[in-house]
Amino acid sequence: MLSSAFLLGLLTVVTTVLSKTVEYDFNVTWVLANPDGAKARPTIGVNHAWPLPQIQADIGDTIVVNVLNSLGNQSTALHFHGIFMEGTPHMDGTAQVSQCAIQPGSSFQYKFQVNQPGTYWYHAHAESQYPDGLRGLLIVHDAASPYHDDYNEEIVFSISDWYHEQMPEMMPHYLHQSMLHDPTPDSSLINDTQNLQIPVRPNEKYLVRIANIGGFMGQYLSIEDHEMTIVEVDGVYTKPAQAQTIYIAAGQRYGVLIEGKNNASRNYAITVTMDKALIMMAHSRPQVTVTGWLVYDPSRPLDEPSAEIDISQAIDDITLEPYDGEPLFTSPDQSITLNMGTARLADGKSHWTFNDIAYTPPEYPTLYHALEAGALSTDAATYNQTTNTFILAENQTVELVVNNGHMSRHPFHLHGHNFQVVYRSEAGNGSFADTGATEADFPRVPIRRDTAIVHPGGNLVLRFRSTNPGVWIFHCHMEWHAYSGLVLTIVEAPLALQERMRLTTLIPADHLAACAPGQSLLSGSGVAADEAVPSSTPAEIEGDGASSDTVGDHKSSAAAAAATADSNWNRAGAYLGFLVVMMIATGVIVCREVRWCACSGRETKYAPLRAGATGAGAVSA
Repeated sequence: MLSSAFLLGLLTVVTTVLSKTVEYDFNVTWVLANPDGAKARPTIGVNHAWPLPQIQADIGDTIVVNVLNSLGNQSTALHFHGIFMEGTPHMDGTAQVSQCAIQPGSSFQYKFQVNQPGTYWYHAHAESQYPDGLRGLLIVHDAASPYHDDYNEEIVFSISDWYHEQMPEMMPHYLHQSMLHDPTPDSSLINDTQNLQIPVRPNEKYLVRIANIGGFMGQYLSIEDHEMTIVEVDGVYTKPAQAQTIYIAAGQRYGVLIEGKNNASRNYAITVTMDKALIMMAHSRPQVTVTGWLVYDPSRPLDEPSAEIDISQAIDDITLEPYDGEPLFTSPDQSITLNMGTARLADGKSHWTFNDIAYTPPEYPTLYHALEAGALSTDAATYNQTTNTFILAENQTVELVVNNGHMSRHPFHLHGHNFQVVYRSEAGNGSFADTGATEADFPRVPIRRDTAIVHPGGNLVLRFRSTNPGVWIFHCHMEWHAYSGLVLTIVEAPLALQERMRLTTLIPADHLAACAPGQSLLSGSGVAADEAVPSSTPAEIEGDGASSDTVGDHKSSAAAAAATADSNWNRAGAYLGFLVVMMIATGVIVCREVRWCACSGRETKYAPLRAGATGAGAVSA
């Protein structure tokens, strides 16, 4: 009989042989959209259309996304939420962290391999763009899934909040408030519409993938008279867990199994309801609930749900267990305590803070700085103080303790990793130190995910292993909070990062060109939409699980034309940048000064934008 090790090895070889490259061309443009039927407004689309295309791949594939920024008045970057980017940290898509922002009229290529199955999404990670539309789903299929034989078809949809005004119009007012009251969305959407209709068949079994791609609101999800069995959270397979209601915070994803009814006598509501606890102040009452339908018989009415969602029945995700049974990471080598706060700082604006520091994007990407800084890269003082940088040694167990002194929930996301959620207090329990909890109170097999919530006035404890050298950020996934400072930087194993990048990877020329002198983050309202998108019309998901949006064109003429139009200056600058990186990689150039980086010609330290404490609060390796 063949051993399991042999079969696993054979499967790995077959997967490698069958791996392919999937390529998408994204021309990022303004379009006009009216998804809730209440107001048409400029929205950020792709290839003159909105909603955005899904990215679909199989495990082991290489994804290529060619981006042309045609917005005219905004720079951009694309982050692939939940993808670890192992070996390719420069593809993380976070402006001024892993790259310089893509300027209007410029092109940029993302290329990375996906070795994580599950439900993911992509979104802008520059200047609060994604609530204005620049976000879509990314699905990585897995023929070896432990649940592969438990369903016949896939259904994929997003949930999100929606604002009638654009972020560049709302953000200045938000920052000038004294109390930082978060603007309430005008409505919620399911798959970027309010009329989602999903055709289903009696007795069929479905894997339903759901992602909250909103900019602020947590949402409660329920499917009328259909029990959901959770089998995945944030790309991590779980042991089966039944749920009637699921709370999905901004950035979180779930995979659930459902079974069709025995007959097609009626259709059933999919109900999504905003977390009303997050609605602090609203000039007008938002539409807090949106409904879609599982359609067994199109000739029958689409009835509203017979009862409201019982939010008290929402499953607690900390009770879930990963399918692989990975045990608790014990005895952390490094523990970082993060105290959330707000403050009105020297710029005259209100900010969210970690440990009294409000994050401000640096002029030069922190990843490039870490690659250039040589031995100084292990010293947190080397980096801009307002990037709130913490240094991690390699192959350590790291603990993050988040103390939430604010009276609302917050979802926190870590780039480059998922983490074990080892402890979460009830609301109002204060800091972790006040609880008296110890490792004995932690689950033996904690759930892993990449986005987790901390309750109002409570605390959250996360653990992960520092096995992915790179520069990553940890931040609140409420866009209002991230933009105004609730972000920190993790420089993970910088010496190992330098060595691996030197041996295996060069920063691509188009990435270097984005850092040409004079480039900066740009933000502005969409003032002209180049193509109208129909208002809220019924949207269907095909039975095979394809979404109602269209897949991005492969090798579109728009991107080809943009490549042809590259200026001589960009080509010359890219070549010069290539030579600089070669010299950096071979040790010819290193940064030897703390205040000035001779490689980049940019200052690396600035006066802190902070309240109270001194020092970056960094924990050295």
